[in-house]
Amino acid sequence: MSAKPAHAPARMGDPGSGLKLFAIAYLIFIYGPVLFLPLFSFNDSIFVAFPLTSFTTKWYEQAFADEKMIGALISSLQVGGIVAVTSTILGMFGAKAVTRYQIPGQGLITATIMLPLFIPEIILGISLLILINSVGISLSLITVTIGHIMLCTPFAMAVLSSRLHGFDRSLEEASMDLGETPWMTFWRVTFPLAAPGIVSSLLLTFIVSFDEFLLSFFLAGQEPTLPVYIWSQLRFPNKLPSVLALGALILIASCVLVVVAEWVRQLGTSEQKVGV
Repeated sequence: MSAKPAHAPARMGDPGSGLKLFAIAYLIFIYGPVLFLPLFSFNDSIFVAFPLTSFTTKWYEQAFADEKMIGALISSLQVGGIVAVTSTILGMFGAKAVTRYQIPGQGLITATIMLPLFIPEIILGISLLILINSVGISLSLITVTIGHIMLCTPFAMAVLSSRLHGFDRSLEEASMDLGETPWMTFWRVTFPLAAPGIVSSLLLTFIVSFDEFLLSFFLAGQEPTLPVYIWSQLRFPNKLPSVLALGALILIASCVLVVVAEWVRQLGTSEQKVGV
């Protein structure tokens, strides 16, 4: 007489599905309200409220006709470009130093460089304002750029450090053994291998600088960046629709930059795995 097969225990619910639902709900809660930005930018009303009245594109025309807003946009683009390049260069040298050399007090140095990421930005902004006023420097886009470089360099260094940790150091040693100088080894070996991380750092630091409000608020003076200008216009109801229109365009551009930065980072990671 054959034995009856034992009944399999009842399977518990898959915890992975619950986590997926939680992640989806979290993303909707965080980013769902942002999707209303382009929606209301096409609404033919100065009031941000439902129900929508009718479809219009006049707010986009009004936004591009606002010279002060366009001027603030250009200022933010200029500051963001300078900050991205400068902070990436500083981050590259810092990442190379901590990943290639044994420096006395290396942990303390790295922690000091990363400190702006952990200091509340309002404290950082007030401190920089006091320092700049004490040395007699006038507030302008230059002071905004200095503040943004201080904030963005840790981001660049974090991205580039992970990239430099990933490839074989023997490639640099081989270049040195073949007679190249350290500087030419950097340009011919290190720089090409770190290129995906450099592009990712440029895009990331540009986005951080472009969106930064608190430091710009304290350091801009009479030359506001776009976030500061938008904040100053929120108290005028008739200005809000054009701000929403420009904000919708910036939202789309920011999403594209984030996707490109992540794609470049993933490309660099896959190349490192292939090389290994």
